[in-house]
Amino acid sequence: MKPGAALSPIIERIAMLSEPARFRALCVLEREELSVGELSRVLQAPQSTVSRHLKLLAGAGWVRSRTERTATYHRLSLDDLAESDRALWKLLREQVDGRGEVAADARRLAEVLAERQTDSLTFFGRVAGEWDAVRHDLFGDRFTSEALLSLIRPNWVVADVGCGTGNVASLLAPVVERVIAVDQSGPMLEAARQRLAGADNVTFEQGAVEALPIETGSVDAAVCALVLHHVDDVEAACAELSRVLRSDRGGGVALVIDMYAHERAEYRLQMGHRHLGFDPAEVSSLLLAAGFGSTLVRALACGGSARGPGLFAISAWK
Repeated sequence: MKPGAALSPIIERIAMLSEPARFRALCVLEREELSVGELSRVLQAPQSTVSRHLKLLAGAGWVRSRTERTATYHRLSLDDLAESDRALWKLLREQVDGRGEVAADARRLAEVLAERQTDSLTFFGRVAGEWDAVRHDLFGDRFTSEALLSLIRPNWVVADVGCGTGNVASLLAPVVERVIAVDQSGPMLEAARQRLAGADNVTFEQGAVEALPIETGSVDAAVCALVLHHVDDVEAACAELSRVLRSDRGGGVALVIDMYAHERAEYRLQMGHRHLGFDPAEVSSLLLAAGFGSTLVRALACGGSARGPGLFAISAWK
């Protein structure tokens, strides 16, 4: 027997799982049976790449497939694995459960399954499906989100913290008394000014999130959308959100939108991110410590075409 021959089979099995995309695919397929298209959306990878990995996994016996009408579904079933493979898989999977991209994949899987359920209900509820199409043709796809803005009180003053090019401010300006758009970047503020040139109820202030150029207790609501991961001192930023909010008229509310913790280290160089996302529980704790009385975390559905990390929203009330 050649040296190492006895180790060859197990080394080959480990090598098959050493490719991160294949390993992530198996983590997902152990949870749910998926088509190539669905799996590509969960992994945020091209279908051709996912198909290639699935072919290798199927050839090595890790994945089983079945065809239903015109679709082919793939699944990792522990019962179909040899005892040695089952033990190896459990050992490796336990090291990553609930962490990094595996956790992000699980959140995207939930979105894909929710959309599958919606598609199924639309298929079996023909009238409801037709009504959605009719409503879209008559009124477009923006009226619901814009109508929900009417829940905001028209006498509110709202701070758009880290306003960037003014996307949030442009949505808020038509429905509130005043918007204070703040950003540390001069070019970003100038882009926001141009975008909101026709809005006479928006003021622009240059300043850092950790030291907002806004008077204490002067705004009813503060929005901080995809900003905290750019901030060095997140604790100070949360304290500033609390400071500028009113404590009268029923108190103020802050809305923080940001990314779940992820492992895309290239974002630090490509986009100047200081943090690779957050655990929402940690941000909630910082908000509570800053003087907010309660918080509520919601995972945001970003849609199948999204290629970035998952997003969450935290509402925090004074």
